[in-house]
Amino acid sequence: MNSSEPTTRRTLLRASGLGGLALAGTALAMPTSMAYAAPEEPAAAAQPLSPGRDAIGHVPTVAALLALAPDQLHDGQVVHVDGHHAAGDGGARLVRWVAASTTAGNGGTVLDPHRDAPAPGRWHQLHSGVVEFRHFGIFDATTPADAALDAMVADPTVYRIEAHSDLHFVKRHKFFRSDLELDFGGHTMSTNGIEDAGRDDPFAAVLFFQGRVTDQVHTHKLTETVLEGWDSFQVADSAAFAVGQWYAVEVNQLAGRWEKELQKLVQVTQIIDGTHIRINYKNGWELAAGRTLTWTRIEPVARVHVRNLVFTGNGADQYTGSHPLAYEYAVHCDATDIDATGTFWPVIMRRWATYFHTARCTLTNPTSVTWGGAGYLTQQIYCLYGHVEDCRTSNARHLNDWTASAYCYVTNCHGDGDDQGPFVTHGQYEHDLVYTGNSGLMTFANSGAAWGSAAKRITVRKHVCSWFVARVKVTDLTLEDVQVIRKAGLAGSGMIWVNADGIQMRGCSADDTLIISQASTRSGRPNIIEGCTFRLATPATQVVQPNVTVPVHLVRSTVTGLNGHTFNGTGALHLTDVTLTGAPEAAPIVVKAAEVRITGGTLTDTGIKLAGAADQRITVGGGAVVRGTNAAKALLSRDAATGAVRWELGSYLSTAGDGDTAHVRIESGRNRYAAVGTQFTGGRLRLTDGGFGDGSYLHHTGCVEEGVVDRTMPAAGPRVRDAGNLSV
Repeated sequence: MNSSEPTTRRTLLRASGLGGLALAGTALAMPTSMAYAAPEEPAAAAQPLSPGRDAIGHVPTVAALLALAPDQLHDGQVVHVDGHHAAGDGGARLVRWVAASTTAGNGGTVLDPHRDAPAPGRWHQLHSGVVEFRHFGIFDATTPADAALDAMVADPTVYRIEAHSDLHFVKRHKFFRSDLELDFGGHTMSTNGIEDAGRDDPFAAVLFFQGRVTDQVHTHKLTETVLEGWDSFQVADSAAFAVGQWYAVEVNQLAGRWEKELQKLVQVTQIIDGTHIRINYKNGWELAAGRTLTWTRIEPVARVHVRNLVFTGNGADQYTGSHPLAYEYAVHCDATDIDATGTFWPVIMRRWATYFHTARCTLTNPTSVTWGGAGYLTQQIYCLYGHVEDCRTSNARHLNDWTASAYCYVTNCHGDGDDQGPFVTHGQYEHDLVYTGNSGLMTFANSGAAWGSAAKRITVRKHVCSWFVARVKVTDLTLEDVQVIRKAGLAGSGMIWVNADGIQMRGCSADDTLIISQASTRSGRPNIIEGCTFRLATPATQVVQPNVTVPVHLVRSTVTGLNGHTFNGTGALHLTDVTLTGAPEAAPIVVKAAEVRITGGTLTDTGIKLAGAADQRITVGGGAVVRGTNAAKALLSRDAATGAVRWELGSYLSTAGDGDTAHVRIESGRNRYAAVGTQFTGGRLRLTDGGFGDGSYLHHTGCVEEGVVDRTMPAAGPRVRDAGNLSV
């Protein structure tokens, strides 16, 4: 360039060797600030940059880029586009001319300048794997973002997709790729007018990531038992498996329509021998010899994460309703910071998923809380090793549902407007689930016999709710500091209902109802209720139901509001340092347990009436205090049932509330009575001939009777001894 020649746009282009790119007087002409400029050469002699190939040019917009004449471009040329619609609008990026490319243009990462005249040559975006919707000209929710999403997900070089504005979607997308992060930056995804979903399809989400099911299927009928807690499984030929492969494994159906003890997505970790493999899962239920296992090899989607999304649903039924996210056959796929309103199906739907985290997600006012499967924040079916934490719902159906899932955790999640039950399990053989620091109504394994109604080893700590029910085959349930609070207008609220199959409760409370029933006998651990407080607001309900055949232990617990409540199970009832309180006008409690053992504790204004059809035994001692009165005017008594009762009254204090109240009243049936060292104060002793006929005996000795106003005893004889007592 002549130093005296004026510096013009044309001379700059000519100096760079790219003058042919600019046609004067057209949109293709680039201003001086958009011209190609070669970088300065270093001090040492270096090869000059190839004009038009190694230099980086600038154009203001995508339209300007596409207006460049393709026949004037050099393969590999790089151009910086300063904006999509206008320079600086956020759609800036680097693009590279690939002369031989015939890739279909997508309006963003691949730009085709040929329009309706097919020809090779495309602008390909240069990126480090991070792309965004603005690169496709999507700057708000006025233009559907579906095509842009499809293009970015379809590009295997993209690992992160970002949104920097609200977005609108009218399609339901299914993807099969892995290693992708979608960060919506806290912007809103709207779905008004979205295409209809199919019938009963909770996976018809805007974003559905699904692994591939292969045609490699292996079945084997077990000839040996797979014990509970084992991670090694018998197969027909271990050579058909390889370490690292993933399989959907399930056992044959049992009596119920969908009842299966095993349904999990697992990974092979070791080939043990010719007929055994090890997987990354300790079996939760024993699989008996004769069961048939089916192993289907899966190519899961992996490490697909969706973050920072505000979602507004559309429609109010299974066809028009919308929800943001679903995973199936997925591993290491997380969902965090999704805030949803007005959805239909679960906000985050998972099936056959292993290793995942759902955190800081919310759901407010879903469109349905009565349609089966609708109105959830998250549902997990056949899932392993999941963690749901810091999530919230308002007026929803379920915050969290585990179905046939195992080794999962729920932490610091809270549901208000919770009458539909935020925390549930399905009863499809889920096991080893832990809930800590949550609030909201809770029911377990409650979906019906068709699925098995079974769950095992669920632990709930520091929970507040209006209703807690685990009444079916929930084995080894552990409750710690669970507070159940009555809610006005909600029938059944204030109730704890548990299965006496290894139930252990510590520090819990309920202010309306306690029910203990028994639906299974799988556990080997005792049923213990310790350090708990129950206020029974409804008279004469069954605290222990007739189907309970195992011992129930209440330890250092308080039960108030007693009024004719029944303990109708035939298994032993042990009360250790328990406080039972009724009212002077209330009926005594009725007990049918084969054995009643009261050690220490206090019974005030209540009493125990034995009513078992079979033989019973009652033991009172250990410094227990029985005092006050009740509507029956008897602190210990029996009805006219035919069974024999063995009375073992020892070191305890009985104080009648008035002169008409009997410490012990036995007037019928067969009775084997021994009171040794008991202190009776006030009131009456009613031990009549009618209760001590054939097959009975009475041994009343070493007792202190202070101020007893009426003392009725059978006449002394070979089977009646009333001696050595102190009357004061």
